[in-house]
Amino acid sequence: MTASQTADTVVECLLLGPVAIRGGVRGYAIMTDEAETASGHRARLRRRLLDAGPQGFHDYELIEYLLALTIPRVDTKPLAKRLLHDFGGVGPLLSASADTLRNEGLTDPTIAALKIAQATALRLLESRVEAKPILSSWDALGDYLHAAMAHARVEEVRVLFLNAKNMLIANEALWQGSVDEASVHVREVIARAIALGATALIIVHNHPSGDPSPSQQDIRLTRDLVEAGRHMKVTVHDHVIVGAQGRTSMRAMGLI
Repeated sequence: MTASQTADTVVECLLLGPVAIRGGVRGYAIMTDEAETASGHRARLRRRLLDAGPQGFHDYELIEYLLALTIPRVDTKPLAKRLLHDFGGVGPLLSASADTLRNEGLTDPTIAALKIAQATALRLLESRVEAKPILSSWDALGDYLHAAMAHARVEEVRVLFLNAKNMLIANEALWQGSVDEASVHVREVIARAIALGATALIIVHNHPSGDPSPSQQDIRLTRDLVEAGRHMKVTVHDHVIVGAQGRTSMRAMGLI
């Protein structure tokens, strides 16, 4: 091999990334074969997706395709399967924070591909409850809330502010952490409702444990909110708790 040929080969190895470099120049032919195999498999996935849609795709194939968008010329199936195993499914994986995904060795472009998939899915679910009375779109609302919050590793409290026709005015995450400081949170929620001109609200939070059963603190916060809202003419329709195991409605439980 001439010096020029060697230089060209090294450049191509660099383009293939660190895996190729570890194989050295002598391993270049092997890496080329693997890249061609990955490229062929990727093309077949693309044809399946365009010809028949996502029906029939396994979870690992969906993640594999997302990873392939930013990890060129490498078989991403093993990584997709490992991530799904480690995180426990598509939902927890897409809901993971950027820092958590970096700790798994993913680069920022790859993390962005996963997060834009999550954002697109949430936008689609959210669109099913926009411009409609919330109380008549309860199942669609539940699907959105579960996707948005059930797999989060930190407790988050979100409030849906509604107008007199029960149409959504604002969907806001007001704080993260426990609801122990109930009196502080009640003032914050009611003040925000008044500022928005809302006449009703639904409070939602997640339980990272996965169990959506309400705690005593949850019940106390709900009752305090109902009482404060009554004085300010703001109706509390419900307090919904979501977790990986499902969701609960305090109104359905008779707690409101």
